[in-house]
Amino acid sequence: MVAEQGGPEDQKPQSDEARSAFVPPAGVGRKTSAPEDDHPTSEFAIPAGLATEPQGPGTGSASGSGSGSGPASGSDTIGSAFALPSTYSAQHPPPAFTPAHGSPMIRLTKEAPWQDRMRTMLRMPVAERPAPEPVQKPDEAGPAVPRVLDLTLRIGELLLAGGEGAEDVEAAMFAVTRSYGLDRCEPTVTFTLLSISHQPSLVDDPVTASRTVRRRGTDYTRLAAVFRLIDDITTEDVEVSLEEAYRRLAEIRRNRHPYSGWVLTLAGGGLAGAASVLVGGGALVFVVAAIGAMLGDRLAWLCAGRGLPEFYQFVVAAMPPAAMGVALTLTHWSDVRPSAVITGGLFALLPGRALVAGVQDGLTGYYITAAARLLEVMYLFIGIVVGVLLVLYMGLQLGAQLNPEARFVAHDRPVVQILASMALCFAFAILLQQDRSTVLAVTLNGGVAWVIYGAMARTGNISPVLATATAAGLVGLFGQLFSRYRYTSSLPFITAAIGPLLPGSATYFGLLGVAQGNVNAGLASLSTAVATALAIAIGVNLGSEISRLFMRVPGAVGGANRRAAKRTRGF
Repeated sequence: MVAEQGGPEDQKPQSDEARSAFVPPAGVGRKTSAPEDDHPTSEFAIPAGLATEPQGPGTGSASGSGSGSGPASGSDTIGSAFALPSTYSAQHPPPAFTPAHGSPMIRLTKEAPWQDRMRTMLRMPVAERPAPEPVQKPDEAGPAVPRVLDLTLRIGELLLAGGEGAEDVEAAMFAVTRSYGLDRCEPTVTFTLLSISHQPSLVDDPVTASRTVRRRGTDYTRLAAVFRLIDDITTEDVEVSLEEAYRRLAEIRRNRHPYSGWVLTLAGGGLAGAASVLVGGGALVFVVAAIGAMLGDRLAWLCAGRGLPEFYQFVVAAMPPAAMGVALTLTHWSDVRPSAVITGGLFALLPGRALVAGVQDGLTGYYITAAARLLEVMYLFIGIVVGVLLVLYMGLQLGAQLNPEARFVAHDRPVVQILASMALCFAFAILLQQDRSTVLAVTLNGGVAWVIYGAMARTGNISPVLATATAAGLVGLFGQLFSRYRYTSSLPFITAAIGPLLPGSATYFGLLGVAQGNVNAGLASLSTAVATALAIAIGVNLGSEISRLFMRVPGAVGGANRRAAKRTRGF
């Protein structure tokens, strides 16, 4: 037998070192293969013998194929583990997790004001909030997250500095971010600090920004302008880009107050004079109370210009009205009521706006902000007490006969008192720098509140605290309805209307009792003043909540339309 000869290479002797472990043995022919770059080497390569089928809409992987060479049925399709199902839609993705009790269906009506829609979503758990529907068109690269957050914080700063409640500020911030397409945003509002956090996705780091409110001012015209800006941002019919929103916000900041300082001083005098007539004073008492309040206001402006804190401004502002009352007592005029003069001056100083905002924050679950606001109210009230007590002590040393029993108010002139209450609300609205279109509404609202109070407390002999709470509830009800009709804040329709209900006389007689050494009677009267103030704040908040029962508010179908802010039931 002759051995089968190979090629020229097989005839060359090869050493063991020259042989690779992967060299095919003798007698096995080599297959010529394509270059390395021409055939796939991935483990996801389609095996030989399997033919790919064209993908239908919704398939997300190229590795799905049919079995065999012919067309395969849908049940025989082999797909990758990373392929999306054919029923998947990127526009309507399924929820990532469905709880055992099911996910409630949320319907947010476009007809509802943005305040109620945003408040409803803030009170929902994060997992149940619907996806945002951008109202304003972002750029092709998506929304500019830092600029949207900065704009949101600047808007929230103006609202918080203007006296808005913490819940309304959070709702406004939430509305701005959702209108520009930012999901998973969480605003946080405290007394002086605003912060907002945005998390792009579950795996990305959150973006957080904050802003501090250092200066506060009362300008309800500016507040209404900010609400109009937010309403335009949240409306689909109005296109407000980020540049346009910044421009309008800068105009709002630059706008001057609608009333000058001397007009505010005259309004403060008119408020004090109307309050003195409300508690039984005449024309002379009106003039004296107005002069005392205007002197106190000018002194407070002087102290503010020198950089003194607000506490000392209230101390100085409370002294001229009390001094005018003591001076009238020393003249021994029988037809003049010094108590009405001092009470009128206190009406112009009592911080009713901050008290209502503090109690409202506490009732809605913002306890830190509520505690800070109420602490501010306490300091301002102590400043008023210090200023009045200093003057009363000096008057007693000079022999002034201040009568703590002179508490009666004339019952035979209801028309005069109704007109005085409306004049008080009118002057209070000017002090708050309200827009001229809202002054008439708040004046009528305050007149209605005084009619209800007089009918219950003086004609019906009902408890003054209960009558005050009822009248304040109507103020909150009508004020909230007015604000929803005008799509603006409710503060311009509420704050000035509670002016006639403030406990000015109870505060004065309490201070007078303490100054004369009758501490028990003084503390009892001061307790009545505190109870009346709390009744005003709670009544306003309750009236605002009741008003929402008459409005179409979005919420969960088949459940409560408006969830509570907190659920603290002890378990």
